[in-house]
Amino acid sequence: MSQDTQSAHFANQLLASKEFFERSTRVLDEADSGFRPRDEMMTAAHQVAHAAQTIDWFLEGASRPEGFDLDFAKHAQVIAQVTTLAAARRMLESAFANAIHFIRSRSADQLAQPLPPGPVMGGQPIGDIVWSIVEHTAHHRGALAVYSRLLGKLPPMPYGG
Repeated sequence: MSQDTQSAHFANQLLASKEFFERSTRVLDEADSGFRPRDEMMTAAHQVAHAAQTIDWFLEGASRPEGFDLDFAKHAQVIAQVTTLAAARRMLESAFANAIHFIRSRSADQLAQPLPPGPVMGGQPIGDIVWSIVEHTAHHRGALAVYSRLLGKLPPMPYGG
């Protein structure tokens, strides 16, 4: 696969993931920002912000010689400060834009380079962060579909119009 083809394929996967997330969570509104099924769980705003933060985390981990920052307590502190869905959705928009730019600005050879050694995807090709982003984002859109149903809302099918 050529660089342009591979980058376009990866970018399209990210764009589809973004669309699926937005579509399936659009029933949540600002009044739902602080909803959480249990006290120890993330709020709806935290779920979206965490999905955004993790996209940026994958990009950073793929760009740093030392790999992924595993200080999850520090990451959770950042997410705890996000209190509105509007702010979280802006974070997600920015994170997807960053990911698409990252992928499109890399050659096929660069995307094939191994990720730094470590417990998170150590040695896998850098381009594999795309499927990780897609899978992680799908996990959180699924959680938010459950939140929506608990709020008495019907989330749209992510793959339909």
